[in-house]
Amino acid sequence: MSLTEPRSTEAAAHSSTFLKITLPTLQEKKRNRVPISALTAYDYAMARLVDEASVDLVLVGDSLGMVMLGYESTLPVTMEEMLLCTRAVRRGVRRALLAADMPYASYHEDVQQGVRNALRFVKEAGTEAVKVEGGRNRVELVARLTDAEISVIGHLGLTPQSLHRMGGYRVQGKTLPAAEQLVEDALALETAGAALLVLEGVPREVAARITAELTIPTIGIGAGPECDGQILVLHDLLNLSFAPAAKFVRRYADVASQIRNAVEAYRKDVETRSFPNDAESYHLSAETRGSFARAGATRAAVAPAAIRQPRKA
Repeated sequence: MSLTEPRSTEAAAHSSTFLKITLPTLQEKKRNRVPISALTAYDYAMARLVDEASVDLVLVGDSLGMVMLGYESTLPVTMEEMLLCTRAVRRGVRRALLAADMPYASYHEDVQQGVRNALRFVKEAGTEAVKVEGGRNRVELVARLTDAEISVIGHLGLTPQSLHRMGGYRVQGKTLPAAEQLVEDALALETAGAALLVLEGVPREVAARITAELTIPTIGIGAGPECDGQILVLHDLLNLSFAPAAKFVRRYADVASQIRNAVEAYRKDVETRSFPNDAESYHLSAETRGSFARAGATRAAVAPAAIRQPRKA
């Protein structure tokens, strides 16, 4: 544990001179054809690093269930787990727009349940938008959330919360009827008030058409380069996911190997007593050290005699 919190010159400059990203900022980027960068984050440290790298949108995804909590899918993730992680990320994000996933079963019973839980994300965790999966079946919810002054990000295509219905993580919209359905769902979500739309696991041509027809920005993940922006799961980008990479994932670093090598080096240094060394240790002052040594010598001399004394009843 560090006794101080070092902060780089670049990070300090970032925190004092950044331009806060808002939904109008992202909408302006779409109009000007400036790509939007987005990443997931699930804790304070990673969120702070992503924010300092000037990413536009930080999403606390329910993917945290798989990459942080070790679940087999996103389905077991709870509201409390999402809120805990979102609060941590909020403390690390200053510049980017912060959004969070509504987890499975937090909006599926009825619209009132969805509004109630979305309000918790805004009031308790400080999000600026929430993300919900689904098309026309979410239109009423999106409209109600928008009426409640909550910005909504839609999510179409491969929707992980529909894992069982889809029969696995499969590309969606590959047939003409399915592709047209995605276009219609996208337009319905925009009409209902959605501010952004994530397109996951859909053919490039379908994502390109949706992006062209919508006035709101699209954020792609496995949806081709024509989307207005791109998002990846941070752990996939860094090779921290312990799973084979999807086709659309580009690995920018092998952080898993770096961490493993660092931990192995630490363990070896501990076992050989080369860590910590003298320079990494704290010391008494010379005067106190002498007094402490004399006191120790006195205790050592007295201790045997004290041991021989019979204990009083």
